[in-house]
Amino acid sequence: MHIRALISRLVIVIALVSPVASAQEVRVPSSPAEIQLSFAPLVRAVAPAVVNIISSRTVLEREPGPLFNDPFFERFFGEQFQRPGLLREQTRSSLGSGVIVRPNGLIVTNAHVIRDADEITVVLSDLSEYLADIVVADPQTDLALLQIQGMTDRSLLYLEMSDSDDLAVGDLVLAIGNPFGVGQTVTSGIVSAQARTGVGVSDFSFFIQTDAAINPGNSGGALVAMDGTLVGINTAIFSRDQGSHGISFAIPSIMVRALIASVDRGMPLARPWLGAQGRTVDPDLARRLGLPRPAGVLITGVSPGGPADRAGIETGDVILWVNGRSVDNIDAMRFRVASLLFDEMAQASVWRAGATLLLDLPVEPPPEVPPRELTDITGTNPFSGAQVANLSPALMAEVGYHGDTETGVVVLQVVDRSLADRFGLLPMDVIQSVNAVTVTDVATLMRLVRNVRPPWNVAIRRGDRTIRAVIGGG
Repeated sequence: MHIRALISRLVIVIALVSPVASAQEVRVPSSPAEIQLSFAPLVRAVAPAVVNIISSRTVLEREPGPLFNDPFFERFFGEQFQRPGLLREQTRSSLGSGVIVRPNGLIVTNAHVIRDADEITVVLSDLSEYLADIVVADPQTDLALLQIQGMTDRSLLYLEMSDSDDLAVGDLVLAIGNPFGVGQTVTSGIVSAQARTGVGVSDFSFFIQTDAAINPGNSGGALVAMDGTLVGINTAIFSRDQGSHGISFAIPSIMVRALIASVDRGMPLARPWLGAQGRTVDPDLARRLGLPRPAGVLITGVSPGGPADRAGIETGDVILWVNGRSVDNIDAMRFRVASLLFDEMAQASVWRAGATLLLDLPVEPPPEVPPRELTDITGTNPFSGAQVANLSPALMAEVGYHGDTETGVVVLQVVDRSLADRFGLLPMDVIQSVNAVTVTDVATLMRLVRNVRPPWNVAIRRGDRTIRAVIGGG
């Protein structure tokens, strides 16, 4: 049965502090009777939709024999006597939480909860266990979708998502999960902050901060509003000792909604593309641009023919908000664009020459132009051992590249101890030129690798700086 249908039947005064209530209805409890109100009816309705997740993986570990650990032999033969023993398979398990978001057993959790899993078991509130398959795991957002096996003939209780942007600082929320594997646990708190960036948990760093107690094992669990809807997925805590200190972070539900929508379209890891690069407006930039406060993103480049270009956004513009939501920094802009739904028309507010413009922004997936041409470089050259590809908007979105260029050859992987590794090449480096020849694509780089002899004069773009080095030669 739908959770909201159950909630509507509960006559509870606590609805007065619902995060979706009007400003006139939201108030502080004013009597002892109201302070004694209970979350129990709400918990009974929503808790069955929160599940425990057991993630198992098999690893190979060496087991030393008994002689190799004997202090007597070690005394005479030294540490070199402790040679490794036989390889044995060991099963490691980790615990986390998840939320059922569709009656057919579709579950949302954190990507790190099921990372490297060989087998995933879902434990429902009635303690029944089911195996689950990974529908999609997205490390960039730290979200994953699981599908319970064999759920075609069963309708599970699930949580409906509401718009996490409707939450306000001070609103009450519940956190439900399985901390430390002790079993399902409910904690309460308030929204401490919205749009918290700079946390560094995922590539799209934009979180709901709460003071609800969250501990290891809560990851992937539900952050629930007072109307029984899912507003976030509990993801991380700020802690120096693995314990809860009242600073917890949840991924907003609008990002979960966007991931589910992309899976429904058959594009599981596709995210909307802006087609522009930018930088956060700092106080100095704000003064020079005549902005009333340091907020927004200064556009430093626009891709020809991309969504931003077709919307009329120009280099030098400052994006202030998207769809009515403020864009205070570059992280906020990336999140706002990534959480849009395809085939919609968004609206952007742009500051240009002292005036504010409203522009219609098409929402569409990034193109893979040029094709990636994934290539492993071998031979005797500074790039040997590197895997490279043509940089395109689609590849940028897929691997989480946030550099200031959308063209060139990007390094995706580097083999340990290879020539490329010794040279210092890193994933996400962009190879710009070799011996003054501009590297526009993989074909150009491979031609240079075959024909150029030492010394190698190489230019690499790393983040916001260019590194130049001369390799080989006398």
